[in-house]
Amino acid sequence: MDLSQPSPPARASRTRSRIIAGLAALLAIAGLTTGVAMSASAAGPRRDFVSEVRHATRDFHNVDAVEHAGYAKFSDVNGVTCINGAPGQGNMGIHYVNGDLVGDGVIDPDQPEAVLYEHTASGLQLTAVEYIVTKDAWQGAQPPELAGHPFMLITAPNRFGLPDFYALHVWVWKDNPHGTYMPWNPNVHCPPAG
Repeated sequence: MDLSQPSPPARASRTRSRIIAGLAALLAIAGLTTGVAMSASAAGPRRDFVSEVRHATRDFHNVDAVEHAGYAKFSDVNGVTCINGAPGQGNMGIHYVNGDLVGDGVIDPDQPEAVLYEHTASGLQLTAVEYIVTKDAWQGAQPPELAGHPFMLITAPNRFGLPDFYALHVWVWKDNPHGTYMPWNPNVHCPPAG
């Protein structure tokens, strides 16, 4: 018997090990090429993305906490703070935006670029978050997505005064009958302009 040749079971085991190592290398390369987009959206199945966002933003029911975290009340190019849609479309509400996060080119599910509120009789009520990245800052080969939901591209000029940007709303604190990831919510009310 020639001891220099491995037995058939040993060869099969080595072959399996090489296949597993090759697959692991391919997965690692795929992870490197998708960059931030993968880490933010497809890094694996999320148990419950909405619950995770709710957990990450639980302290933002208090507007002082959101301001302390670096967010500021946003006004559009016309000075409007409650972002309203066309009749029958719904509204987005009042945005508190962290400008440093908008320009960093990173999408982090635990750090939304904007936090949305609705004005109620008892004060501001937390309703949603919005993930925003300018198109020129985004480094991904494809438009960003989170939890399998693609971002919308908003082109310039726009009412927000931004260059082309990608955005995704997530209605984590208020139901949106149009869908959790839709931008306009008919259940959000803006006070009449006046």
